[in-house]
Amino acid sequence: MSRKNRPWLFYDTTASVCTTCLRQVEAKIVIKGDEVFLDKWCPAHGIERVLIADDADYYRLCREVYVKAPEMPERFNTAMQHGCPYDCGLCPDHMQHSCLSVVEITEHCNLRCPVCYAESGPERQQHRSLAEVEAMLDAVVANEGEPDVVQLSGGEPTLHPDFFAILGAAKARPIRHLMVNTNGLRLAREPDFVARLASYKPGIEIYLQFDSLRDEVLQYMRGADLAAIHERALANLEAHGISTTLVMTVKRGINDEEIGAVIQHGLKYRCVRGVTLQPVSDAGRNVGFEPARHRLTVSEVRRRVAEQSGLFTLDDIVPVPCNPDTLAMGYALKLGGEALPLTRHLGPEALLAGPRNTIVFERDPAMKDAVFKLFSTNHSPESQANCLSALLCCLPAISAPELAYENVFRVLIVQFMDAANLDLRALKKSCIHFAQPDGRLIPFEAFNLFYRGERMAKTQEIQAEIAEGAARRRKVIAVVAE
Repeated sequence: MSRKNRPWLFYDTTASVCTTCLRQVEAKIVIKGDEVFLDKWCPAHGIERVLIADDADYYRLCREVYVKAPEMPERFNTAMQHGCPYDCGLCPDHMQHSCLSVVEITEHCNLRCPVCYAESGPERQQHRSLAEVEAMLDAVVANEGEPDVVQLSGGEPTLHPDFFAILGAAKARPIRHLMVNTNGLRLAREPDFVARLASYKPGIEIYLQFDSLRDEVLQYMRGADLAAIHERALANLEAHGISTTLVMTVKRGINDEEIGAVIQHGLKYRCVRGVTLQPVSDAGRNVGFEPARHRLTVSEVRRRVAEQSGLFTLDDIVPVPCNPDTLAMGYALKLGGEALPLTRHLGPEALLAGPRNTIVFERDPAMKDAVFKLFSTNHSPESQANCLSALLCCLPAISAPELAYENVFRVLIVQFMDAANLDLRALKKSCIHFAQPDGRLIPFEAFNLFYRGERMAKTQEIQAEIAEGAARRRKVIAVVAE
């Protein structure tokens, strides 16, 4: 008797949440042709299938090669009671420390973007007190010792009435690198504000919202004409030499054909150290989002970088080992007026070889350590250059020039999972965490889905269900033991 085969490869099993009820559910990862899917089943709401990669070889590279031992924080902040993702954070079951800690200092904003995971806007006037912000900074320091990167966010953080006092509080702590997440309005309109920001150098970077070069797209994404604002902001940042990353929220069919143009635009500025690409996720305020029409996977964004940038190839954009499912990165060297991708400068065969994607540097522990250290999210522009010099020294065919941070340009793809594509295995490796005044640090996706504002009520309902079920089981065990 002949047996039927499934029309796909069963690759792995994991867990997720039901998109409808947010309860934890079984999930499996299946590969069909070049596509990778997360198949979920909820007893109440049935089956869901979500595309998580359109390049099976790249997905397997993430899972099988670019893997490093988890790095623990100095302490954990919550107990394991209800299971992931209902114990955040960080609980002892979390597998990665905070590469980047986000400190939200205000809910107020001077824009009301149609895409905003925090749902901030002009109508929201709440600011964190300076004491609360200091408690959040202290929580990060307690967890990390010397935090690599702390990002001040909101809302629009530059609108906080104590903004510069907060910068001073952060600089007074052993934080290696401080980042300000901003829409750039104050940077464009107030040159004196930018000059004052420059006084906090070194160790400060602007994370500048930059979804498009075109006002019609910016109206759709941000509800305002911002192209001229962005250019004035960049001119002011360039004048003061303030390290800047352009941050592009990418939505299929809206601005995904501009990825290369934004990268090339960033390369024109000495102050721009790179571009971060964030495929839109369904969290917070997300007007008009249609998953089948607008969602992009990491592998799709990676391909658009290769097709559009005129600089990087697919082999130049590799998984970030601390959380390879959701992060990918490529470096270029800016030398002699040219931009040279890292892997092309080294030769792709130095990193990858053979049809099985075997990593050559695994044969050399020193080189492997250098590559894994470089391809991490916990870098400032200065430390990027230092790590790159160290890597070049590991390769006998490559001379290691004296690199400054102006020579390093990074493209980073950051996918924030939502309820549809949430893989709890990947969530446990999240290295981007929101600091809370009560000492908790909550993974980015978990915070936006389960702990932000009114969402906490649903989470408490689920926690109560889990606690009730656990109590019933304990009673049964006690009766049997008697």
